[in-house]
Parts: sequence; structure tokens; C-alpha cells
Amino acid sequence: MKARLRIGLIGDRDSRVIAHWAIPLALQQSLLPHTGSLRLEWLDTQRLADGLRLDGYAGFWGIPGSPYRSTEGALRAIAHARNEGIPYLGTCAGFQHALLERARNVLGWHDAAHAESHPQASRAVIHALPCSLVEVREDIHLQPGSRLAGAYGTQRIREGYRCNYGLNPAYQAELFGADLKATAHAADGSIRGLEASGHPFFVATLFQPERKALAGVSVPLAEAFLRAALQHRSNAA
Repeated sequence: MKARLRIGLIGDRDSRVIAHWAIPLALQQSLLPHTGSLRLEWLDTQRLADGLRLDGYAGFWGIPGSPYRSTEGALRAIAHARNEGIPYLGTCAGFQHALLERARNVLGWHDAAHAESHPQASRAVIHALPCSLVEVREDIHLQPGSRLAGAYGTQRIREGYRCNYGLNPAYQAELFGADLKATAHAADGSIRGLEASGHPFFVATLFQPERKALAGVSVPLAEAFLRAALQHRSNAA
């Protein structure tokens, strides 16, 4: 029997965002080696905040395109994936909001904020980057033995960005610990990717690997996410 994968895309669809064209293509390309069909659903953040049901998904992708219409809606879906052991992949805004969800719901920092939405926040876990990463590519080091290194099959990659916000280093030490590791770093040591231990697949990157799909290039991280989603669906069947 063919696997039917239902994937929720956490974010607000916008045809002007290149990644929103690239992500469906990256996932469809990744499905080709497998037997099954793919159903992608765009999960508008306001609908999430209003209580949209989250059962039945094999995985969630936190997509670029912030500020989201509802931060609370996005965090609700990310928390669901984290708590229920459902595969989660976040890129760009999906990386930023995975950290914000941890700050609020795991560390209990109820005043934790994203500076793009709340520029005057007293605890801006996500802040404006000192140097913009809009249409920038850089070399990235992946931690040996990490899921990211396993997905790419190497410890050195080169990926691109389209973002102006990232992790505020003032909160880095408290955000990361035994159950959350920084596993991708820029040459200057800045954190570019993370993953949770004790979870089937919870990975997020500030870079946007999905955009390579628009040039017909395979996206290893999308493939790894899809394999995890297939495994989750098999376990739930």
C-alpha cells in the first residue's frame, strides 16, 4: 500500500516569497525514491491561533516568511510537533520560532520575543543580525554525528540565506543544553542550525536549503525530513 503523507506547512503563504515556491518542489522531488503520495497543507498562523486541528500530520515544516500574522499560532504548532514527537523541520523563520517556542514554553520566558514583531521587547531572543544575510551564501560547519551532517553526508556545506534576524547570542547559553544542540555554525561561530535529542526529528536551520530545488538540485535536508515523516506515519499506522 502506498504511504499517504500529510505535511503541514506552518506559516502564511505569500507568492512573493521564493521559499514558498521552492518547498513544495523540494518535497515532491524528495518523494520520488519512495512509494507514496504527498499532501501539503498551508497552515495559516491565524487559523492555528484560532485552534485549527493538528492531528493526522506526518510532519510539519516551519517556513520562511516572517513576521507571521500570529506568532502564537506558529508557536502552538511547533509546540505540538515537539511534544508529540512529530517530525519538524524549520528554515529561516521556522528556525527563529523554534527557538522562541523553547524560550517561552520550555524555559518559561513569557516575555521572550522576536524583534521583527516587537522591536522594543525587553527579552528579544531573536534580534536583528549585525550583518544582513539577505541573498548571502556562506560556508557552514556541521557537527560530526549530527542529523544535519548525516543528511548531507559531509561536515562542510555551502548554503544561502534570505534573512535579517537570528539568535541573540546573549541568550544562547541558556537556550541550548542537553536536549537541544547547536549543530551548524558559520565560520565566526554563529549558530546556523539546531536539533533536539530525544525526538524522532526536530531540526531547524537559519539557511534556506529548499531554494536549490528551483534549480533542479536535490535538497538533502528535505529528503531526511521526508524519511522521518514516512517513519512517523508507519509507526502511527
